[in-house]
Amino acid sequence: MSERSLTINESDKYVFEKAVITEDNVPAQDSLHAWIVVFGSFLLLMVTVGTTNSFGVYLQEYQTEFPSTPKSTLTWIGSLQFGGMCFFGVLAGVLVERFDSRLVVFGGSIGAGAALLISSACTSPVALIITQGVLFGAFGSCILIPSISMPSQWMEKYRALATGIAVAGGSIGGLWMSFATRAMNMQLGYHWSLRINGFMVIVAGCAFSPLMRKRVVVPKRDKIIDFGALTNAKFVLLFVSSLFAAGGYYAPYYYMPPYVETVLQRDGWSASISSILNAGSIVGRVVIGLLADYLGPLNSLLLSSVLSTIAVLVLWLPFKSLGTLVASA
Repeated sequence: MSERSLTINESDKYVFEKAVITEDNVPAQDSLHAWIVVFGSFLLLMVTVGTTNSFGVYLQEYQTEFPSTPKSTLTWIGSLQFGGMCFFGVLAGVLVERFDSRLVVFGGSIGAGAALLISSACTSPVALIITQGVLFGAFGSCILIPSISMPSQWMEKYRALATGIAVAGGSIGGLWMSFATRAMNMQLGYHWSLRINGFMVIVAGCAFSPLMRKRVVVPKRDKIIDFGALTNAKFVLLFVSSLFAAGGYYAPYYYMPPYVETVLQRDGWSASISSILNAGSIVGRVVIGLLADYLGPLNSLLLSSVLSTIAVLVLWLPFKSLGTLVASA
């Protein structure tokens, strides 16, 4: 069985020491199998990130259920969902490196779905923060990290586009899950919404985790976290800038839905605003993926960050009208 070394870019030297692929039993990059992997990532992110993207609809219900609890406390639930995915993503990356990525995604799906099922029985904001926030975020990281990283392993020519399509699944999930969650909240109550959402995550994980097969085999490292990358000034600058950018990224997702009903007094618009946000994100993620193949990833990141900042600071905050809010979303 022949093996060949995979060419590693200079910028990846802190991630890969020596990566190899097996030619005899691994499909080629950019093949039909590669696009099937992208499709699997798309569907997994649709139900996982889609859950976090539609949290604004849950937030409105929690404000009614817990009127004495400050909104700033309730938003910790949604913040810890995606924040937990990123924070625990470090450990999820280690698990993917050392174990079969398909098993990691499967286990994460069971855990994330169970977290939502448990949260449906919670009767206090603190319990929801722990279950729907921390636990879902921790297990969700085992879905997020493989689903984002697998397309880049299987694609070469259209790597950025494939990654953009995969992460657009989260926006498409948020688009329809916002309306679905609002409908379930009105007809069944948020407890059943959480249960149904939890079962969706479990079913999706069981169905699509077999597609999350690693193409690149990376030898196990002695260090769980390699801090050597912190000696690279470019990496540190990118890390710090991303930290601030990600900190403000989800503010519109969580605050616009209740804002449109409490400040602008537009009843029934919370799910619509959430869906408009996700619809715009679908286009943005795919387009940025296309541009990244031509302009470069850092230039595309800078462009998207500037446009997002303008949308919030120029179109949303200075005005209190539905039209400018929709334009900002």
